[in-house]
Amino acid sequence: MSVQILGLKEINGPLVVLDGVKDVGYDEMAELSLDNGTHRTARVVQIDGDRVVLQVFEGTNALSLGNTRTSFRGHPMELPLSPELLGRIFNGAGAPIDGLGPVFAEKREDINGHPLNPVSREYPLNYIRTGISSIDALVTLIRGQKLPIFSGSGMNHNKLAAQIVKQAQISEDKGEKFAVVFAAMGVKNDVADYFKRQFEESGVLERVVMFLNLSSDPIIERILTPRCALTAAEYLAYELNMHILVILTDMTSYAEALREFSSSKGEIPGRKGYPGYLYSDLASIYERAGIVKGVGGSVTQIPILTMPNDDITHPVPDLTGYITEGQIVLDRALDQSGVYPPVSVLPSLSRLMKDGIGEGYTRADHPDVANQLFSSYAKVQDARALASVIGEEELSDADKAYLEFGRMFEKYFLNQGFDDNRTIEETLDLGWDLLSMLKKEELDRLDGKLIDRYYNPQRAERFKTQG
Repeated sequence: MSVQILGLKEINGPLVVLDGVKDVGYDEMAELSLDNGTHRTARVVQIDGDRVVLQVFEGTNALSLGNTRTSFRGHPMELPLSPELLGRIFNGAGAPIDGLGPVFAEKREDINGHPLNPVSREYPLNYIRTGISSIDALVTLIRGQKLPIFSGSGMNHNKLAAQIVKQAQISEDKGEKFAVVFAAMGVKNDVADYFKRQFEESGVLERVVMFLNLSSDPIIERILTPRCALTAAEYLAYELNMHILVILTDMTSYAEALREFSSSKGEIPGRKGYPGYLYSDLASIYERAGIVKGVGGSVTQIPILTMPNDDITHPVPDLTGYITEGQIVLDRALDQSGVYPPVSVLPSLSRLMKDGIGEGYTRADHPDVANQLFSSYAKVQDARALASVIGEEELSDADKAYLEFGRMFEKYFLNQGFDDNRTIEETLDLGWDLLSMLKKEELDRLDGKLIDRYYNPQRAERFKTQG
């Protein structure tokens, strides 16, 4: 039987305080009934004895201290789940906003998820092809991995996110289903419309579940958005045996909402004002990726975050890097020079790619080609640094060759169109074309048999004519 509590003790911004409350739990949902007959949803965010603090989703404007009635639902926030989720668009709290009515739920699940037993996890092996050469060849995304994208304000991460959703595919294994769960947090209306339009025009919306939290929506909804998205992903993966790619953008907006929420509760701030539990809170989101033994599906995460002032040591990217298995870093200089996607190769890495590429997964020469491209591009940076001191004319022939290789690498390998969907074979062949610009003796990361098979200076002639 539901018990109603009449009146509120305090109202403080989006928070309300009640005294004399018993038998409620943290994160439990509540409903506030106003004098005018309307209702608002709230969540328990703090318990101190019989004093309970609630955060009201719709805000506390027009609430009455004396006449507001509060009833507790006895459970945390739950998301209705069914196969109908695919192709639907929801707000950040999981309510449909596409005009197609409510989801007829087969079941409801707590959005905070259930901890995965580490012993039940399987090691991620197979890769997900994005059609983007710089990612597929050098920072390969593995099924069950969490691989964040570190971007900066004003850069093309939204465009990149849309391209990944459009093009992402799993390897052609028989009978396996693939879908994308896309969650946007704190985005403006035009950005939300851009994502919806791109997915509709490209025909992929039917295999996408969208959660959109706008910048004008309550911050409590922003905190719930990634958890709703991951609950939907876990249902599709672990109960319907689908391979799910979850894209979360922008995790910096999420962290700033968490900071504002923490401040409103009067908690002691940590580094740059973020709460001291930011690490564990982010981990509770990122660790909801993986593969479970005996289950046919998987959850793979690509969190996207903007680095304030392009500072990779900022708490959000810094802590994200500790939790996740690598990172894709976008470079502002490449972005300003017109390279899209502006992936900065050298600080980017995928810690799981070594076991998910090569023969049986991508192509036998993939690991060696990736290593050689990394090594050669690192020497490009050395040659550029030297040229800035002594001038390009004074460089050795080898350093001049590396400078030319670097220009062609950025122009033809890193740079590709928004609709350019390259297969892994096209990407690796393009890598060999570029490596053929260098002399054989410079290719110290490649096996001799591979050089004999693929190396051909004539492959590089087209760069001289087009360059």
